[in-house]
Order: sequence, then structure tokens, then C-alpha cells
Amino acid sequence: MALTDKHCQPLVQGQATLSDTLIESYLSEIDSQWELVADNTTIQHSYHFKDFHKTMAFVNAVAWIAHQQDHHPDIQLGYNYCTLQFTSHAAQGLTENDFICAAKVDLLAVNS
Repeated sequence: MALTDKHCQPLVQGQATLSDTLIESYLSEIDSQWELVADNTTIQHSYHFKDFHKTMAFVNAVAWIAHQQDHHPDIQLGYNYCTLQFTSHAAQGLTENDFICAAKVDLLAVNS
């Protein structure tokens, strides 16, 4: 099943994180601009836009995805850019939820 067809699952404190093998497998399923950061506990992608209005429209759409999935990214933004970071705070690392949300954001970015 494609990541975009999945829905994030509730996490519990201390839940196991993904193995390096699974992380690499999931990375191959999302946009190649996503990169591992923070000692492989986070995935990050930076987007660039024409202006502040388009940046905010994208951020609001990401917020809707995050709300629907109940899995929320860290967001940094400015006039014409936005950087998203997904990590599973309860697990203190990467889980499938991070890649599900990244894949859904990828669809949004393609269609914006």
C-alpha cells in the first residue's frame, strides 16, 4: 500500500523507531528533496515560493494535512520559503507516520 493511502496511527511514549533499513526504504518512496537530519531522527524538506501569499497558502494546506493525520511537523517559514521537519516526538525518532505525512505533503507540493 502506498504511503499516501495510509493514515497515521496513534503513538505511545517510548514507541520503537524505524530501523535504518526501513528509513532508507521509506526515503525511496518520497520526494528526493527530503533529507535525514538530527542524527537520523528527523526528515526535512525546504520549499521555495514566489511570494508570502503562496508560502502561507502552502503552510495552511500542510496544517490541514497535519490536523487530519494528527501528526504535526515543525515549520520554519519566511517571505518565500518554508522548511518542514517531521519526527515522532513520542518515539524520539522516525516512525512510519513521518513518512506518511511527507508523502501526503509531496502530493500537495506537486499540485500547488
